[in-house]
Formats: sequence, structure tokens, C-alpha cells
Amino acid sequence: MKEARQKKILNIISRYDVETQNQLIDYLREAGVKSTQATISRDIKELRLLKELSPRGTYRYVSAPAEVTDHSLRLQAIFHESVTSCVRAQNIVVVKTLPGAASAAAAAIDRMNIKDLAGSIAGDDTAMFVMHDNESAETLLQEIESYR
Repeated sequence: MKEARQKKILNIISRYDVETQNQLIDYLREAGVKSTQATISRDIKELRLLKELSPRGTYRYVSAPAEVTDHSLRLQAIFHESVTSCVRAQNIVVVKTLPGAASAAAAAIDRMNIKDLAGSIAGDDTAMFVMHDNESAETLLQEIESYR
């Protein structure tokens, strides 16, 4: 079921400019696949989907190119296109993105397996990274800033 749903997701994003997870859920429902937002969020992460600027000037989900396996390249692409600001508050780094891009930013950081990252959480346009200490938060902030 998961594999079939993920294949359907890849098919949908190849045919339509899907801007949000809710739009993706609607397309899946039209195709006869019921799913929750949490499941779609996990699928997006597992499929390593990215958001890119569409010809219409909006952002859409796309499959990551096969050659984009280096985390720093992927992080740079995501952050260059979607991060609007970032700030550190002690051991927490808060990243503001364009609408719909926060989960991609959080997933990119999560995949880097940063040893001092305690956890992350993302909404629609904000991602938060909790680090073990203030110094590691400052290091993460500087890295994120370097990709912008």
C-alpha cells in the first residue's frame, strides 16, 4: 500500500504543479487513495521530494535529481530557494521559509545526521531545530546562513 501510494505521489507531481501537502492529499483522494497529512509528510521525506520554483512563480514538489545526493548541495538548493530568515535563541535555531517549504528544510537538516541535533519540528513556513547546546546552535545557524 505504501509503495503504491508513493508511486502515485511521484506520478501526480510529475503531471501537476502541486504546491502543498493538502493539494497532494486532494489529488490522491481523486485517484482513490485516502491518506492523512502525517502520512503524506513522511512520504515526502522518504521520497526526498524538493520544492522548486515553477514557471508560474509558485513553488511545487519535484523529485530530487539523482545526482543530488550530497547533503550540502541539497541543503544549499533548498535554503537558497526558500529560506527567508533564520535566528538563534540559545540552543534553538528557528528558520522561516516561503509557505510550504519548512518541512523540506527540516528534512534536509535531519538527513545530515548532525550529532548535536536533539530534534526538529516543521510547520508550513517555520522549522525549529533544537541543539544540545548554544555553541552547536550557533554553528548550525552559520551553516544555514552560508547556504542562503
